Amino acid sequence: MKDQSQLEVNPARSVLKKVFGYAAFRGPQAEIVEHVAAGGDCLVLMPTGGGKSLCYQIPALLRPGTGIVVSPLIALMQDQVAALREAGVRAAFLNSSMSSADAVAVERGLINGDYDLVYVAPERLLTPRFLQLLERLQSCARLALFAIDEAHCVSQWGHDFRPEYMQLALLHERFPDVPRIALTATADRVTRAEIVQRLGLEGAPLFVSSFDRPNIRYRIVEKANARAQLLAFLRAEHMGDAGIVYCLSRRKVEETAAWLADQGVVALPYHAGMDADTRNRHQARFQREEGVVVVATIAFGMGIDKPDVRFVAHLDLPKSIEGYYQETGRAGRDGLPADAWMAYGLGDVVNQRRMIDASTAEAQYKRIASAKLDALLGLCEASSCRRVRLLNYFDETSAPCGNCDVCLEPPQVWDGTVAAQKALSCVYRTGQRFGAVHLIDVLLGKETERVQQWGHRTLSTFGIGKELDEKAWRTVFRQLVAQGLIAVDHAGHGSLKLADASRAVLRGEQAVYLRQAQPGKSRAGTRRPPATTDGLDPAAERLWLRLREWRAAIAREHGVPAYVVFHDATLAELARTRPQSKAELGQVSGVGTRKLERYGPALLELLLG
Repeated sequence: MKDQSQLEVNPARSVLKKVFGYAAFRGPQAEIVEHVAAGGDCLVLMPTGGGKSLCYQIPALLRPGTGIVVSPLIALMQDQVAALREAGVRAAFLNSSMSSADAVAVERGLINGDYDLVYVAPERLLTPRFLQLLERLQSCARLALFAIDEAHCVSQWGHDFRPEYMQLALLHERFPDVPRIALTATADRVTRAEIVQRLGLEGAPLFVSSFDRPNIRYRIVEKANARAQLLAFLRAEHMGDAGIVYCLSRRKVEETAAWLADQGVVALPYHAGMDADTRNRHQARFQREEGVVVVATIAFGMGIDKPDVRFVAHLDLPKSIEGYYQETGRAGRDGLPADAWMAYGLGDVVNQRRMIDASTAEAQYKRIASAKLDALLGLCEASSCRRVRLLNYFDETSAPCGNCDVCLEPPQVWDGTVAAQKALSCVYRTGQRFGAVHLIDVLLGKETERVQQWGHRTLSTFGIGKELDEKAWRTVFRQLVAQGLIAVDHAGHGSLKLADASRAVLRGEQAVYLRQAQPGKSRAGTRRPPATTDGLDPAAERLWLRLREWRAAIAREHGVPAYVVFHDATLAELARTRPQSKAELGQVSGVGTRKLERYGPALLELLLG
């Protein structure tokens, strides 16, 4: 395959079409492929679903020898190797899931030149045995490149830190003539700088694609009864769809999965405290079956290559915008419409602040973690386009998107200066020792046992807030925390205290504008047509269903997830265009030469039947 492609006028584009079935590169892919194929190092920032894998897979096919891909997760290796083999690429992986005999067989094949690409876990790559094997390959010029996937794992400040990644600079030290490409979907300026420094990529070009995922609709709702809100969202828009629900604790994962299952949702729990067999079984069902929802901690997700995840939901606040972006980015990798939905409340802020303060990490880490959380709170409380705020965090400017809840149903903003002054005064008068629940009771003039116990009925702030109800006051306190006017004191068990910035508000020198609480059902929650069948006429939709049944049978026969055979988007294009010949079939996006030869006759029989 390599020799044939190198005879083409544009070998990279030839490989793209013949092997992967795509007619053209997207964004900076062509420039990256050309740079790495010519032997250059680089760092690539490209959103999930943007085609990062092609940026190293194609250069590995163009260059002599084998490309070594460092990947942190077994699931990702297995999926990508299965997809490459379906496309006719000689690929293998080496990780801890293999028997000794199988690992030795792959190593022998690597020495013999049997593979174009080999995926390896970082801890295995760093062993003396594997490094000696690489030196043996290098001695006969058979190392094509090193690809370091999920490169943000090198960052101590990141959300997926892997200690082994910090040792990967030795690849450049021991193999200086082998090109390296580091790739990630998520990295702010701090993380980018750390990747460059720790991997020894100073002077290498940085390729940054747009971080925008226009097919994802962002939605953040005020948390009331989060589970019920989630179920309403699923029933309105995503029953029968594959999705991921993120929770902060293992207990909440278990309870939420069981509750959703009782409500008729095919929901499975996943967290690091489960035994490995159960985790692997649940992950396999999610990848191979249709319409499975995984309820998980962040232990689940990185490296999941499933393109038809139609929603990602958060029942708890992530730690940072990077974490939020990375997790929501697992939705809609096929480019079709998908949702990022989150329920968020003041309790989430308190919990995250508590975890930062209780951490044994050094002061610098706590400062960075606090700044990242503040940026995320700004996104949650945004009264203008969420996508603009999200992209701005990654130094990218954009116009309002028209596809987030704020754009679809702009919130009302009101002058909350007086309400803020009342709330801040109440915090002060009660001694800065109480949480929002007690403070709201005082403001509403509730003669609860606790209010009377502390003598707060006699305060000047008792009952001065009756113009707002309890829900509205919760919204006020949450936004005052998000705006940095109130701080959470974890030494005082989550009590609220005045921040320095509150003085100007209390003195009447600074106005405070707040988002109006959103009552009722948001228009952003209206049901959209199913992502893959949108625009198909009834006959094409029936054909689409037959194609899916055929694909499911092939996937079972080959022991791979259905999307490894063909993506939903490819099946939808087949149903829409109904190609009538092998030549026409070969023009459909996602149908490469190997798949055309392998599946062409069966597809044409279905399409012409």
